Amino acid sequence: MPIVVCLALALAPTAAPALAADAAWLESRLASWPDWSLPAPLPRPGHSDLTYPAWFAGTWRAQSHALSGPEPDLSYLVRFRTDRRGAVVGDRAFNAAAIGQALLGEQLQGVRNDPHNPNRQLAQLTGDRQLESSVIGRRSAAPGAGGQTGAGASHAAAAGSTAREPAGVFLADELTLQILHGPGDPRVSRVETLSRYLSLGPGQIEAEQWQTSYGSPAEGLTASARHPWHGRLVLERLADDSADGAPDPSSVLQPAQGRPTSAPMRSRQANRGSS
Repeated sequence: MPIVVCLALALAPTAAPALAADAAWLESRLASWPDWSLPAPLPRPGHSDLTYPAWFAGTWRAQSHALSGPEPDLSYLVRFRTDRRGAVVGDRAFNAAAIGQALLGEQLQGVRNDPHNPNRQLAQLTGDRQLESSVIGRRSAAPGAGGQTGAGASHAAAAGSTAREPAGVFLADELTLQILHGPGDPRVSRVETLSRYLSLGPGQIEAEQWQTSYGSPAEGLTASARHPWHGRLVLERLADDSADGAPDPSSVLQPAQGRPTSAPMRSRQANRGSS
């Protein structure tokens, strides 16, 4: 799922203008789709994971519907957990395996994360192929939670109304470098996915995603968008929203071999969905 800057867990008041600027840029980027191009002001994430508002926590049934063409609807599970710092993050290997199975079926044999970097991932495919994905740019904003994600948003939510989850919008834009290894020369591309999530209340999230691909960086840092895609997601939290209670799609996959990486596969060409 197909599932943008990772915000600090504790934000000083002076960070508010930067947060507003992030949200404004993301909305502007959304409005300009499909006329995207690179370079774009998407800061490198380093080893920081994408953090989500508190209302993402749990395990969800995701329904994906393409709006830009006649593609089949997809249904799969995704889950989000709190890390040791209290921030809500996606379970990247679980989510990538679930989305990959829905889209690729038996072509996907396994998914592995880089244990040292949450932004790198490797998927093992049939035909002695491996898809290496690395997030190389990200920007995100949560206007409905005062601009905060992760632990900051969790604390803000705890102070809010108990009648419903905090109404809010979360925007995330990620640029991913994908390298398909296999027989012959590696195939390199970049994929940008912008997601806009809306919390509708306890247990329900709606989202739209906009995506496009670009050529290899070897062709030049300046690039125009190719193969635009637009879709809608509906997420419904499972009745038992314990992530540990959901079946793990990776448990039925063969372990991927080779160098581990860990950014979820986000492109429709390989695997799109919420992450």
